[in-house]
Parts: sequence; C-alpha cells; structure tokens
Amino acid sequence: MARPSHLFVFAYDVSRDAPRTKLAALLEESLDRVQRSVFEGRLTLAEARGLARKAALLLGPDDSLRVYAITEAGRRASLAFGCAKLPEADDFLLF
Repeated sequence: MARPSHLFVFAYDVSRDAPRTKLAALLEESLDRVQRSVFEGRLTLAEARGLARKAALLLGPDDSLRVYAITEAGRRASLAFGCAKLPEADDFLLF
C-alpha cells in the first residue's frame, strides 16, 4: 500500500467551545495535533477532502477552517523552530 503523497495541514478558528471541542476530536482521529488549533498528517486527497467536509459542518458563520496540501518538495523546504518538529519523509506505521 502506497503512502499518501501529501502532508495536509488543517488550521481552524472556532469561537464556540462545543463545536471547537468536536472539531478537535474529529481531526485527532486522523491527524497529529501540532498546536492548539493546528493539525497535520499524511492523507490521500480523497481522505483530506472527506475530513474537511465533515469538519466544515461544525463551523459557525464567523468560524474558519483552512486546509493546506504540502507536497514532498514543500515538506523538504519547510522550517521549524523551538521544540517543533517537522514530519519525516519516511514516517511509517507498524501493524
């Protein structure tokens, strides 16, 4: 099985507590939390679109969700400072 080719970053700003908590729980099912309202992980395009659609259902009229797709070249050019770590090129799962 091929590893998904894109790293996706989901970032949100949700003002109400209950929807924000539900959104975080939804994203934590598939992604790693890297900041309070920022999640990242490798997904297929179809998985990312499906997750984004589910997440968008939790948004109110003044809330926002952004989803960024980062290619391997973009991942290699990315920077992290402090205790932050960027995803490795060879992240893998053991079953």
